[in-house]
Amino acid sequence: MKKPRGMIIIDAERCKGCCLCCDACPEGILFLNDAAINSKGYQSAAITDMAQCIACCYCALVCPDVAISVKRLSL
Repeated sequence: MKKPRGMIIIDAERCKGCCLCCDACPEGILFLNDAAINSKGYQSAAITDMAQCIACCYCALVCPDVAISVKRLSL
């Protein structure tokens, strides 16, 4: 059985850099991007390797700012 795949979409302008998504990700592919600051002065979350996303949606579920959505990709 193939591993499910997903695509994480982060709205950097909504993200406040709380890093709850980073902690919730079982694959460990989310991190705070210190190279990019949004218009409110926050670092936003970013993805290291989208190919490793298993579309579990934990990141979107824990995000208090509703800054993350996840799309499941067909195999």
